[in-house]
Amino acid sequence: MELRHLRYFVSVAETGSLSQAAEKLFIAQPPLSVQIRQLEEELGVALFVRHPKGVRLTAAGAALVPEARFLLERAGRLRELVQEQGTSGSFTLGFVPSAGSTVLPELVRQLRKRHAHIQLEVRELISSEQVEALIAGHIDAGLARTPARHPRLALAGRMPDPFCLALPVGDAGPRFSPMDLREFAGHSFVGFTRHRGPAYFDQSIHLCAQAGFSPRIRYEASTVHGVLDLVGAGLGIALVPASTALLRVKGVALRHLQRRGNEVLALLRRKADAHLTLPLVEQAVEEIFATMRQRVARLIGE
Repeated sequence: MELRHLRYFVSVAETGSLSQAAEKLFIAQPPLSVQIRQLEEELGVALFVRHPKGVRLTAAGAALVPEARFLLERAGRLRELVQEQGTSGSFTLGFVPSAGSTVLPELVRQLRKRHAHIQLEVRELISSEQVEALIAGHIDAGLARTPARHPRLALAGRMPDPFCLALPVGDAGPRFSPMDLREFAGHSFVGFTRHRGPAYFDQSIHLCAQAGFSPRIRYEASTVHGVLDLVGAGLGIALVPASTALLRVKGVALRHLQRRGNEVLALLRRKADAHLTLPLVEQAVEEIFATMRQRVARLIGE
């Protein structure tokens, strides 16, 4: 017995007419009649009584209708169930600490709302650790601050996120006026603890070196929130990614630099990876990046 036999049978039973059922099924009436006869022969019982105005269910046919509907419904669910199982299970995402306050919360909300079957695992890792974890297969994707030029990795999404100057509000000047970093050579800086983010630390030092000075780092913090809190307390200034403007820390203003870098916030993945959840994560991150860019532009300009 094939599912199409049951589908044809239910259609004839519902319409009470071979011709109407054939039209509904987009097949010719003679082949439909053959399929019904094959089903009756296989079951060894007549399912319809033919009469000039159509067909009428026999007692056996009437008993078969609910069972046939049930089987067809279950068969229709098979594809959906298989797809759900394919995209369920664990999907592990690495993220740099700053993305944990900007991208990650919205990503979790979207995935739970749209794809509740996904079991998302997250791990806070600096960019270099994410690259190693991806290559080793310990995570499935990563929100990092590097394009990761590695033959086994691919850039699945990116958002420009250049370093900006974070200052106490009273020292910030005009809202959309880019700052010349050279003018702040004599200021005290708040730095990000190097062992917690060597790339972050090194990029900050590099920007200052390009401006012709070595920053006087008076205070350090292990998180972006901590850095901004110290700036807001008036203890110094800091170089932070533009996306941190979304954190809206009280007493802190962000200003673009006249000489901007090409730093990015990126979604990394393995090139040869057929994980069915990856396209869902990529789409969500792409939408989040687009929204973040617009919000950052409104807060501190392009």
